[in-house]
Amino acid sequence: MMKMETDKIMDESTTNNSSSPQFTTSILYDPARKKEPSQSFQTERDACLSYFTKWNESDQVDFVEQLLSRMCHYQHGHINAYLKPMLQRDFITLLPTKGLDHVAENILSYLDAKSLCRAERVCKEWSRVISEGMLWKKLIERNVRTDSLWRGLAERKGWIKYLFIPRPGVTHRPHKFYRELFPKIMKDIEAIENNWRTGNHNLQRINCRSENSKGVYCLQYDDDKIVSGLRDNTIKIWDRNSLQCCKILTGHTGSVLCLQYDDKVIISGSSDSTVRVWDVNTGDMVNTLIHHCEAVLHLRFNNGMMVTCSKDRSIAVWDMTSPTEIALRRVLVGHRAAVNVVDFDEKYIVSASGDRTIKVWNTSTCEFVRTLNGHKRGIACLQYRDRLVVSGSSDNSIRLWDIECGTCLRILEGHEELVRCIRFDSKRIVSGAYDGKIKVWDLQAALDIRAQTNTLCLKTLVEHTGRVFRLQFDEFQIVSSSHDDTILIWDFLNCSQKEESATPQALVQVGRSPSPDLT
Repeated sequence: MMKMETDKIMDESTTNNSSSPQFTTSILYDPARKKEPSQSFQTERDACLSYFTKWNESDQVDFVEQLLSRMCHYQHGHINAYLKPMLQRDFITLLPTKGLDHVAENILSYLDAKSLCRAERVCKEWSRVISEGMLWKKLIERNVRTDSLWRGLAERKGWIKYLFIPRPGVTHRPHKFYRELFPKIMKDIEAIENNWRTGNHNLQRINCRSENSKGVYCLQYDDDKIVSGLRDNTIKIWDRNSLQCCKILTGHTGSVLCLQYDDKVIISGSSDSTVRVWDVNTGDMVNTLIHHCEAVLHLRFNNGMMVTCSKDRSIAVWDMTSPTEIALRRVLVGHRAAVNVVDFDEKYIVSASGDRTIKVWNTSTCEFVRTLNGHKRGIACLQYRDRLVVSGSSDNSIRLWDIECGTCLRILEGHEELVRCIRFDSKRIVSGAYDGKIKVWDLQAALDIRAQTNTLCLKTLVEHTGRVFRLQFDEFQIVSSSHDDTILIWDFLNCSQKEESATPQALVQVGRSPSPDLT
């Protein structure tokens, strides 16, 4: 093996003091200081290169591998430094020169916002690819497709019309518009999240003005309407813009305790023991189901199936062919008190009762699966999704359960009376109780066993003057109803802001000077 050259340098102090011990320092070979190659080396090298060029690629690789295996560590480092720039390729810049702009755009389109910000500043060519490829627009569109918060913001703020395929008469904006829009969206999202944490909201109130019995037992809403079931035996439909009652459905002879609607029907259950089906557009009653012998306390329907439960301690499973063709499939019996609430998906039916238990049933076979025990008093409400069940009880607590193993994952305490209604999404649990309070809880923290109990309740909202009977919420609002005969809309989007968060001038500046801290 070729011996590596070194220079030996004596320490100056050793030359001045001959009595001191002498140390030597080795300096590694510096290729910049190498000597002129000898004539014999040049001849042998040229001969090797001549042979090398005659070999096929496989033989050439084999030869280089053999050569590398005979080198020392330092030589490997030198070879590595030599190869590094040769192996680097700015493919984003090179692809357009080959007519492959679309490939460069497609590669960069997978970047998140922070990475796209940094990519813009690599060089002018990368910035051009991002701009001409409208990659900020594509990033916004991707988020709108996959995130309900983005989707809702796009619809409420009106910029969805500039995304995807524009409507007739609407044209796409230039790249700069989307580049400046993105940080504005992020500021809106941050403001919404902060409003949820601090309880900052705009409150709208609907006074139902029931003539006799007062109280709103159930509700459901969308962007156009709120459908409510009242203690005065009626279903009232409210216009979301004017907050005026636009339709009243009559037919029940008892309080309307539960309801659900889709784009075709409203289905309601009442203390008159009946389930009634209404045309959602005309308000006409199209079917009446008489099965339960006491009040129908809750119902859910989806994909041609409906489940109802009753004070008579039973659960009824129905097959829905059409609004007028609904047939009883199975009656589930097992609870020892009124069944207050049901929920289901394609795998399980989940029911909760005044007997303090939650029971799980197989959706396909209707066979009993397991019981969840833990609440100390009757259970008034629950929601089930994926593996998670969240329940509220007259023991004033909320419990989180893993449905597959029946384990209680967390107990939330804070309400002072019966927890009457509960809903959750991927971020939050929102509960309403007979103490008149609505509480917002951090779901992800509640599922983390390390989280302290006193950090789980984010905010308590107090506006109702009576028991809270029902609520529903999304990323932007809570809609709740109460014994006080009101429906309240808690708006966390369109509320008074500390305006420093989203001034037009600030947005322009962010757009002009992309920051990796954008998100």
